[in-house]
Amino acid sequence: MAIDARHYGDIRHAATQWMQRVELDATRIDEFPAAFSGGMQQRSQIARNLVTSPRLVFMDEPTAGLDVSVQARLLDLLRTLTSTLHLSVLIVTHDIGVARLLAHRLMVMQGGEVVEAGLMD
Repeated sequence: MAIDARHYGDIRHAATQWMQRVELDATRIDEFPAAFSGGMQQRSQIARNLVTSPRLVFMDEPTAGLDVSVQARLLDLLRTLTSTLHLSVLIVTHDIGVARLLAHRLMVMQGGEVVEAGLMD
């Protein structure tokens, strides 16, 4: 099945815009994900999830395995995106610092049971 050149151009344009939005170099659009660093792969994954304009996104350990400086940039990006896109995010993390920066409400679980819940402040 052939892809309409105009449709392909629209997809490529949208991909380029999302790459820029998540702070990826759009000139690298044709590179395979393996060519990107861990933080860049994480931002690419975020763009892939947001391109369909969801109202709710589930993130499981979004900063796991990233260096502290990369984590900070990713957290800033997430705060910006959730604010500008009016997006709700459900984050699962073991890092209370991540929760403190991103969440309005927090639920602490232990052994599958909620042990504490409330506003972050």
